Amino acid sequence: MNIDNKNIYYPPAGILLWIIIFVELLTFTIGIGVFLYQRSQDPASFSESAAMLNETFGVINTLVLITGGFMMATSLHQLKSGNNRKSLIWIRGASLMGVLFLVIKGYEYYEKMVKGLTIDYDSFYSFYWLLTGFHFIHVLVGVVILVILARGIRKGDYSKSEYLDVESGGAFWHMCDLIWLFLFPVMYLMG
Repeated sequence: MNIDNKNIYYPPAGILLWIIIFVELLTFTIGIGVFLYQRSQDPASFSESAAMLNETFGVINTLVLITGGFMMATSLHQLKSGNNRKSLIWIRGASLMGVLFLVIKGYEYYEKMVKGLTIDYDSFYSFYWLLTGFHFIHVLVGVVILVILARGIRKGDYSKSEYLDVESGGAFWHMCDLIWLFLFPVMYLMG
């Protein structure tokens, strides 16, 4: 598709991707809404369970995802400017930030399992595992998408006139950032 033929009714990355992103955001919004409702029914228990989370890991992962989002945006900007080499460097950096998020979150999950804080521990941890686990899967898919796009950039499949796939991958990646920016304070800070 020739990018230059877009009009104001054709959003960046295409309408189908935005429908998918809307549905994903709606799903997480409903999940967070149910979590907040349940927390309002038993604030003491939820607060006690939230206190067992490692806020430091949450803050680090927030910074990691924000950094990855910046790197992805910079990669797309470099690609649109005709600098595939710099675009490749930045998208690889975004991929590494995604992997770092997954490693930190994986270690956090391991710590929770060792302590017996599994999905059936209490209501808080049921939501914790479901919401952050669903997000974990999204980040994992995002990393796979970025790695595939990086390969395409390296091979020359994308350019300043042919970047729709990279733009779409970036939109998905930013969705992962946005979801975490809601999950982190609700799970880790509002206890």
